Amino acid sequence: MSRRLRRKVVKKGKEKVVLPSYPEIENDDGGLGFENKGFANWTSLPDDTVIQLFSCLNYRDRANLASTCRTWRLLGASPCLWNSLDLRAHRCDSAAAASLASRGMNLQKLRFRGQETADAIIHLQARGLREISGDYCRKINDATLSVIAARHEQLESLQLGPDFCEKITTDAIKAIAVCCPKLNKLRLSGVKDVHGDAIDALAKHCRNLTDLGFMDCLKVEELALGNILSLRFLSVAGTTNLKWGLISHLWGKLPNLTGLDVSRTDITPNAASRLFASSQSLKVLCALNCSALEQDVTFFATYNNNNNINNKGKLLLAQFSDIFKGIASLFADTSKNKRDVFFEWRNGKNKDKNLDMIMNWLEWALSHTLLRIAESNPQGLDTFWLKQGAALLLSLMQSSQEDVQEKAATALATFVVIDDENASIDCGRAEAVMRDGGIRLLLNLARSWREGLQSEAAKAIANLSVNANVAKAVADEGGINILSSLARSMNRSVAEEAAGGLWNLSVGEEHKGAIAEAGGVKSLVDLIFKWSAGGDGVLERAAGALANLAADDKCSMEVALAGGVHALVMLARTASLKECKSSKVAARALANLAAHGDSNSNNAAVGQEAGALEALVLLTKSPHEGVRKRKGVKLIIFQICSFDDHAT
Repeated sequence: MSRRLRRKVVKKGKEKVVLPSYPEIENDDGGLGFENKGFANWTSLPDDTVIQLFSCLNYRDRANLASTCRTWRLLGASPCLWNSLDLRAHRCDSAAAASLASRGMNLQKLRFRGQETADAIIHLQARGLREISGDYCRKINDATLSVIAARHEQLESLQLGPDFCEKITTDAIKAIAVCCPKLNKLRLSGVKDVHGDAIDALAKHCRNLTDLGFMDCLKVEELALGNILSLRFLSVAGTTNLKWGLISHLWGKLPNLTGLDVSRTDITPNAASRLFASSQSLKVLCALNCSALEQDVTFFATYNNNNNINNKGKLLLAQFSDIFKGIASLFADTSKNKRDVFFEWRNGKNKDKNLDMIMNWLEWALSHTLLRIAESNPQGLDTFWLKQGAALLLSLMQSSQEDVQEKAATALATFVVIDDENASIDCGRAEAVMRDGGIRLLLNLARSWREGLQSEAAKAIANLSVNANVAKAVADEGGINILSSLARSMNRSVAEEAAGGLWNLSVGEEHKGAIAEAGGVKSLVDLIFKWSAGGDGVLERAAGALANLAADDKCSMEVALAGGVHALVMLARTASLKECKSSKVAARALANLAAHGDSNSNNAAVGQEAGALEALVLLTKSPHEGVRKRKGVKLIIFQICSFDDHAT
């Protein structure tokens, strides 16, 4: 079979018209193989259609598709497919980055995770990068960040967080200011001390800096922040040791300051009132989880009675206020359902550039703060979460900003959890998510081609499914098929969260058959083989789901047929040596498989599996008490030995 291009010619009157050339596959006998057999010839698709197809795939699937033929390999390298790159799910060292350099010439947006990838960024040779966003940045130091800034002079946006940047100091911020004069957005989390000279450098060199965030910092020089006259949006959420008397005087003079986020700080009612009074430009003050404001009865009553707005028409967003109603007040038409304010704005025809900037910033600020509040889980927030917190997260999950969607999904997965160790969740919060249509929304996100969204959505579904009513809703909405499919992902994080979802769903007897029918058993067994070299989290979840399924007589046969006995024995042997949690779960799964007695042949299958008894005996001698005393281990040894005696 050989490839050739044909010029297609048709007659139009007396003229010959040359149609666009599309590649076709020709057999050695001169015929077109696919078309002669009645199949569609995919190679005849127009280039723009193929590129559109590529754009709907993740990077791994793009690479697989591009490897099918020379034409698609060239189309797969099209610059429009490589203007953004998300490396968070991939191990990217210097060699891997260098291999991508030929495609990085047009790269404008990059997301990465961790120190190793941060060190490798310069090898992408993407000098035209406009946006860089990183997480898991605890080990990133000044040297790495300074080199990144020096190599990317066109940078307009740099975001590191929400985890703390513990090794980044003022020196790196100064380097960013000097090297990236086009910077208009800088957001850093957890920097210990931001000195005035670094902030002054930003004011001097970054004249277009409109969006600045120093979140969860120990100390920020308040006086210097008052010198960045270009600022429109400022966040100091979670930052400590702020001098509010100085702030209310200085920041009120910033001529363009429109949005200020002071959530999770100790701002006083007096400072908030003075900020509103002194600033001519300030429109929105975010002050969620600020105890000093919430405990002041007079301040609370004043803003509640005025629909979150002071006498100068400025908006305060706090836990005691109606946040949806407050945001709706920013729009001229306030007659619509206040809960739909984000949806109406995103789909509105009459766009206002200034209002769009405020709303985009609000989405980010709210998603960041709600995630932080969900992680710390302070007391006394049940009413907030039930009345508006859950609905806010669901609204934010529909944002066009990918990082907002992910933070909202992560917060949703987190705020329902009461006790992580014992898998306890708040049923009221879980059912609030279900009532507001959250299950369908999460399942839609799980179908996304973006693996970051898949992972966070699957995590939320898994946690919510601990509640029996939510689990039923997930099953009814087709969630079992979606999770079974995600469990086959080549992305370990996605597969792990999907396996966790199947684990929680498999607790219900009514869901076990559906998991088997959806191919979930095979997916779970394959996970153990695929990630046997590492990743105890994914192994524990896969074995846990198989243990629950193995308790059902019919499903236990499916587990055995899918190679589950061999997989679980292998896991029990390797994990017991490393004292991993997955060894306990694997032992329980094997015990459940063998517990059916004469009703099926699984007892014999476990006994006949090479190394099974050896692995289980090793578990009884484990130095880890929880593994050694596991009843299921001794039970299965007894069952296997009893079966062998009976057979003899």
